Amino acid sequence: MTDRSPPLRAVRTEPKCPTCGNPADPKYKPFCRKRCADIDLGRWLKEGYRIPTEEAPGDEGSEDRGGASAGQRR
Repeated sequence: MTDRSPPLRAVRTEPKCPTCGNPADPKYKPFCRKRCADIDLGRWLKEGYRIPTEEAPGDEGSEDRGGASAGQRR
């Protein structure tokens, strides 16, 4: 016979505000208050969550994304 441990149970934890770590308020979920929601919105608008890359803006290449005949009339 093998030793069996009891099955794991999911533990429900209280959601925390991603800005300050306080318990989340259902009115502003996932944040705890309007101030924290506004701080997060400001970070998005100022591109604080941007992922840095080596590409310069507009370096998407010269390939046509719509296919070979996109923009051409026959």
